[in-house]
Amino acid sequence: MPSAPGTTAQIFTVALYLAVLFAPGAVAGFAAGLRGWSLVGFAPLLGYAIAGLAGPWYAAVGIPFTVVSFLAAVVLVTGIAYGARRFASRKDSPPREEPLWGGWGHAGVVVCLLAGAVIGAYTVLRGMGTINAIPQGFDGVYHGNGIRYIADTGDGGLTGTSSTNWYAPGESLFYPNAYHLVGSIAYRLSGADIPSILDTHAMLLPGLLALSMVVLVRYFRGRAVLAGATALVCVAPVTLFYESLDHGPLLPFLLGLALTPLGAVALHRYLVRPAADTGFVLVGAAVGLLTIHSSTLFAGVLFGLPLFAQHWAGRRLREAGRDLLVLLPIAVVCVLVAWLQLFGALGLATGDVPYLGWPATTKWNTAVGTLLTFQHFEAEPQFVLSVALLIGCVFAVRLGRLRWVAGTAVLIGVFAVAVMSTNAPFVMALSRPWWDDPYRFIAMATVPLCLLAAHGIAEVQRLVRDGLRAIRPLTGARGAVPAAVVVFAAFVAGTGVLYTATDAGVVMPGFATNTTRPVRDLPVSRAEAAAMVELGKLAEPGDWAMNDRADGSVWTYALSGVRTVAGHFDRAVQPPDARLLAARFNRYETDPEVRDAVRRLNVRWVILGSGGYPAHAPRPAGLTDLDRLPFLHEVYRNEVSVIYRLTR
Repeated sequence: MPSAPGTTAQIFTVALYLAVLFAPGAVAGFAAGLRGWSLVGFAPLLGYAIAGLAGPWYAAVGIPFTVVSFLAAVVLVTGIAYGARRFASRKDSPPREEPLWGGWGHAGVVVCLLAGAVIGAYTVLRGMGTINAIPQGFDGVYHGNGIRYIADTGDGGLTGTSSTNWYAPGESLFYPNAYHLVGSIAYRLSGADIPSILDTHAMLLPGLLALSMVVLVRYFRGRAVLAGATALVCVAPVTLFYESLDHGPLLPFLLGLALTPLGAVALHRYLVRPAADTGFVLVGAAVGLLTIHSSTLFAGVLFGLPLFAQHWAGRRLREAGRDLLVLLPIAVVCVLVAWLQLFGALGLATGDVPYLGWPATTKWNTAVGTLLTFQHFEAEPQFVLSVALLIGCVFAVRLGRLRWVAGTAVLIGVFAVAVMSTNAPFVMALSRPWWDDPYRFIAMATVPLCLLAAHGIAEVQRLVRDGLRAIRPLTGARGAVPAAVVVFAAFVAGTGVLYTATDAGVVMPGFATNTTRPVRDLPVSRAEAAAMVELGKLAEPGDWAMNDRADGSVWTYALSGVRTVAGHFDRAVQPPDARLLAARFNRYETDPEVRDAVRRLNVRWVILGSGGYPAHAPRPAGLTDLDRLPFLHEVYRNEVSVIYRLTR
């Protein structure tokens, strides 16, 4: 890995990334009339919507995506938001909300939110070891190379990030890129290396979910105790974030998951008061989820379906039809502004990328147990969460306007059990947006279960509060606050500070933290990273390097800025030149096709590492016996890596 940054640099990177996440969307949200908790909660999602739309549209008209052009997009969207707000206020002033929570309630929720965010960030950092640890999983290299590519080229197009590996003309693949676009802004402004950008964002994910859930609870008039409990509970389950940081890591998916609850809030705001300003926020939420990852919008639909059922319960069919009618212009606007993403997703689904899904090896009853005990492959279940969940289910009727979340838990839970326990074609077809991946479905199902578990904790607090009042008459916060402190402290202590050690231990293999594996067996080792950084010092701008798709050298571009023939471990739909060179590169002197490919790509270097995917894969035939070839000159070597310069 690159050398670890100092404490000051780490704090600066975190602070800057927070500013990039919140400031642009907060400006647009304020112009649209959002205030208080809703303004803070929606700010990241609206910011991703702005970046996710601006990048592809800029690319379509030949404008690079830079800090300046992004700010121009923020100004434009803010103007639209302000116009929508002014138009809505002329027709119908928003109703004033009745007071909720009070000063002590707000203060308590803020404390719980900050505690949850800090503990979640610490858990992730403890699992990673350092703030610039390189993800060892299959997917991390795509996101690292993608952020570097946008920052270097300004290409915000929807196939740009994939061109780091699928670069043959006409063969680049669609991938939603709001995550990478915002990451490129943070990378440019911070001066940090790419692993620091990836890891800093990963540290912020638990806090983002906690904030989204607080906004959800507050909007649906939940108690402050429920909001505070939710902020603590949702950073604890190992099955929510931490498994997926080891498996993948599934960074855009986790980002979308953290912001998904906001979609339900935006939807209900609009259904209750259809207007230009609430419509703007709903469009921003839907587009934001879509541009982060295509599957996130589908997850948002699943999350909100029970909300529709509750909203329409006891109403006339005509009123339900009216809701669908007022949603029609929202759908039209979403299609118009995001048709690049929509048609790109359709093209990917019907293209050449194979969809095989994941084999279902779990019995249905075990799958149910996985969800209820918050235990997947870990040695121990997280029983404290299970007990809280049980209490929450028993008292689910007291959720008030949030009762629909129980339906969401059942709906997504059944879907997750089906994915884990069957390979039925129907299930695989429905789960295609998530690649039929059980890890993703377990994480999705855990979100509503967290709210139910938090409700269980809130109900225990209610019982303790009432008990205290029976002993000594107390009113208002004087009875509620001590009860909340006692119950929350017991929960945090009973879970070992929200299962920090257990959860961090699950993250560690995904970042080779405290690993005992031999260096040569790691997908990406520190020695390999050092060689890649060295290549960046040796190479000239525009130089490419030949490398082995099965070792850690696929990270070269992200770490050094030098493009490589193989930019991902993925062997699907490889560029023709990459296949040719992997098979015959060592015939450079005698094979004119090899020389032509080297000339087309401007290959001037060779870098080889170790480990990678699949583990212990043999060298491609074209990369064997390179130390004996007269057209290569060795310029660098360490215990696992070597760099050659092409001399002819």
